Amino acid sequence: MSNVIRLSFPSRSDQRAARTAALLEAFAHHRRDLDDVFWLKENAEILNILECTGQDVSRDALETYRSFYDTIEARLEFFPQYYRFILSICQDLEALGLGHGKSERLARWIADQGLVEAELSDLQRGEAIRLLSRVGVSCDADANMINDRLRKFVSRPATFAVPNKKAAYELTHIAFYLSEYGRRDLTICADTRQSLVFTGTLAFLDCNWDLLAEVLVAMNYCGETPPEEWVTAVKEVTARFAVAEGNEAVRQDDYHEYLVCNWALAQSGGQPFAGSLRPGPVSFHADPYRPAPLREMSQIIYGLDQRRSSDWHLMRDYVCDNVSADSADILLRAEAATEDFAEFFAGFARTGMRATPMMGELTA
Repeated sequence: MSNVIRLSFPSRSDQRAARTAALLEAFAHHRRDLDDVFWLKENAEILNILECTGQDVSRDALETYRSFYDTIEARLEFFPQYYRFILSICQDLEALGLGHGKSERLARWIADQGLVEAELSDLQRGEAIRLLSRVGVSCDADANMINDRLRKFVSRPATFAVPNKKAAYELTHIAFYLSEYGRRDLTICADTRQSLVFTGTLAFLDCNWDLLAEVLVAMNYCGETPPEEWVTAVKEVTARFAVAEGNEAVRQDDYHEYLVCNWALAQSGGQPFAGSLRPGPVSFHADPYRPAPLREMSQIIYGLDQRRSSDWHLMRDYVCDNVSADSADILLRAEAATEDFAEFFAGFARTGMRATPMMGELTA
């Protein structure tokens, strides 16, 4: 037979390139307006993750940002309050292969304008210094003094044994910053390691996979091995994400959780952003079923009042018997995941202003 047609299928690398191109196209053109600050935030995040995990992004995929890159000076001039987003996007685009030379010029203008001096947070000021130094530009801020204060903040585990999302996300982002997003080896003290473990335990108990994924990345950047239970949970959550496309896509979604879960997946050796996307608007949706025991635990032990104990081994059966079955399962998995659960619970119980009760008082 002379007219046999041979079918050809795209290689895995071609499939990955197509998925990455579709993902960038969606974030660049189909989720937010270009002049919306959330456009800057979302695109800074996706480009940063692709760059710091060493993903191979084709030049064609990056061309979707050509118009933004070509006019980036005008955007920075008119929106100096967003300079960290704009400079980060520029640096990552150039690192991935689109254009060259603009990052340094933007950084020098930022330094000359003293924009770093407008930052109130040590972390934001440190991040600004990091972005400038990434292209060899310095400013007047004392990075050593900032770093010392940040290290002191993250080395107090008691801060992270109680629910405080702002502090928790500050912790993970400080780890990202101090490690330069994996560009330099970071050695942490035992207290900082425990801070990360406490934060991950709270995230696991709250089924806050967004935060847990950030903890996994932070621990990897700090040279620590995350608990396998956490890694497995984030892998499973990532696989369960649903994507709404076209007219079904919505503005408010779980895009950040989608990004950081895939970031954590890449850090653990998996293939990130494996799902295929069609061109056009998209939104990302996590599995809504989350029987998180954290609130139940808090209510139960708070209700004990003076009978509450910081001794997990004393409280364990009582707490597990009084939460729902699903919550008890997650609670026991959280306990088994690390060797620090008893220490975590000692802080979580918050009994610092009273004496520890005797066991008989709990069973009375």
